[in-house]
Amino acid sequence: MRRLATSLLLLILVAGALAGGGMWLAVERYRTPGPLAADRTIVVPRGFGVEEIADQLEAEGVLASRWLLLGGVRFTEGRGLRAGEYLFPAGISAEGVVGLLRSGRTVLRRFTVPEGLTSAQIVALLATEPAMSGETPPPPPEGSLLPETYNFSWGDGREGMVERMQRAMREAVAEAWGRRAEGLPIRRPEDLVTLASIVEKETGVAAERARVAGVFVNRLRRNMRLQSDPTVIYGLTSGSGSLGRPLTRADWRHVSPYNTYVIDGLPPGPIANPGRASLLAAVAPERHEYLYFVADGTGGHAFATTLAEHNRNVARWRQVNGTDR
Repeated sequence: MRRLATSLLLLILVAGALAGGGMWLAVERYRTPGPLAADRTIVVPRGFGVEEIADQLEAEGVLASRWLLLGGVRFTEGRGLRAGEYLFPAGISAEGVVGLLRSGRTVLRRFTVPEGLTSAQIVALLATEPAMSGETPPPPPEGSLLPETYNFSWGDGREGMVERMQRAMREAVAEAWGRRAEGLPIRRPEDLVTLASIVEKETGVAAERARVAGVFVNRLRRNMRLQSDPTVIYGLTSGSGSLGRPLTRADWRHVSPYNTYVIDGLPPGPIANPGRASLLAAVAPERHEYLYFVADGTGGHAFATTLAEHNRNVARWRQVNGTDR
């Protein structure tokens, strides 16, 4: 009887040792660097369960065996695995894979909207972003989208991005409106966006924005027509984009609520989506006596206080550009 009890005890001890050794080996393999030879970005689709993720990462060469992921998830506590686009570093262990998929630290992508695009152009740009999902919404009101660089994750919706851009514009306009100089001939935030959009389209030189804004403010104060070419183009294209040709004398006579050669004051709305810098220039224009400006052939503009001076600048521009306006 005593021999039988001793034998049973020995058998239990041996089995426990073997089980413990097997567990130790499994843990070591779980923590051992995996087979991935180089950093790799992989999308874990929404709706995948643990087994599907394990199969995918084994097939992609991230895991030596799907069982490492299944076992790691089963025997460790923590949140479930999260879908998304992940950057798996070379040699990542199964333990590292589980931690990464639980963290939700997905790859951050960037969507950049240049200043001065119309809403139709921005929506068209959004439609070409392959990492976003969902239908492309129709163009929102002109001037309601803030040009900026936005971070997003793979699979984020296009409609949500439009809402983010609109929210950012509302915040930017509110901030700029709160910093406006006294006595400006703009009465509403909507007028601010309209003036800023004209400034945005007239110059791409950062140092000129406040000066160009000052020209238009001076004209508004004197009840002079703004005579801005970009407003003419917007009226001709309905905001679809570039005209694709130089303006003609007939274009400047074209009857449109956006043609500031034939209407008084500001047009009825923005002609593009202005950036933060143009919004701030419109509320804090440079103080000067300039009433005219024309391209100078170097990327900037020549400014003038009198029509005679402006005509001389125009003549110089014609010589540089080789055109007859």
